[in-house]
Amino acid sequence: MPLKSMSSASVTTCGRGRHTKAVESITSETRFLKVDGGHIAYDDTDGDGPLILAIPGMGDLRSEYRLLRPILQNAGYRVVTMDVRGFGETSAQWSDYSAHAVGRDALALIEHLKAGSAVILGNSFAAGAALWAAHDAPMHVSGVIMLGPIVRDLKVSWFAMLTLQLGFAGPWRVWFWATYWNSLFPTHKPADQGQVKAAIIENLREPGRMTALRTMIGLSKADTTALLPRSGVPAFVVMGSRDPDFPDAQAEAQWLATQLHADSLMIDGAGHYPHTEMPERVVPELLSFIARVHG
Repeated sequence: MPLKSMSSASVTTCGRGRHTKAVESITSETRFLKVDGGHIAYDDTDGDGPLILAIPGMGDLRSEYRLLRPILQNAGYRVVTMDVRGFGETSAQWSDYSAHAVGRDALALIEHLKAGSAVILGNSFAAGAALWAAHDAPMHVSGVIMLGPIVRDLKVSWFAMLTLQLGFAGPWRVWFWATYWNSLFPTHKPADQGQVKAAIIENLREPGRMTALRTMIGLSKADTTALLPRSGVPAFVVMGSRDPDFPDAQAEAQWLATQLHADSLMIDGAGHYPHTEMPERVVPELLSFIARVHG
């Protein structure tokens, strides 16, 4: 069925997604949900278990959750992973790339699945998207897990700002981002890291993808920061002690946990993707939190 003829709640299954082929462990099919302004790509383990929705960070693909997905599925959960607007197999061009907009996409997907409330996993800026989804429709979100969360505007040195501007200024911009992404795994890189990196590079070379990334990077997170004291959803903060996005990851985790009245988990030696870099240390705590909020 052509996407342009799909209704707001319709889905199409299109076989193996072009960008997921490089990562054989992720899924057997890609599905699409049409929403206002484009379509959202996702995969679904199906089943009647409690729902978990996983959202990757900016510039990344839903294969980010390839290591957690089978573990959560084997624990009895229905696991859905989605590509964020701008990336993967989701539409590239949108009028709004904010965390709030991605939160609305998450809610549209949860409501479409009709599987009850979900625990949302959000990495990096998508942690804010999870909070927005819970704020807008608390009946649909029973808890949020924030992985390497960036939910406020961080101070950036003039040198880092100059590096960023130069990195995105020329034809090397995709290489620049892929190199930066690779550095976010300071202690341990998964065995399929090369395949995943190649898939990210292939995706970012598509028209509109790098424009989406540059737009997202430039957005302020002040609205998400203001939301934190008003958030009442059960939350769990997971960070790596060597996350290069923060001068002091431990302090950031403690600040956020205090704002949300949440528990936090610090993974020593991990970077921005603790759930991918050291899943064996993250999974037990995640399963414990999910079991509590899902009852």
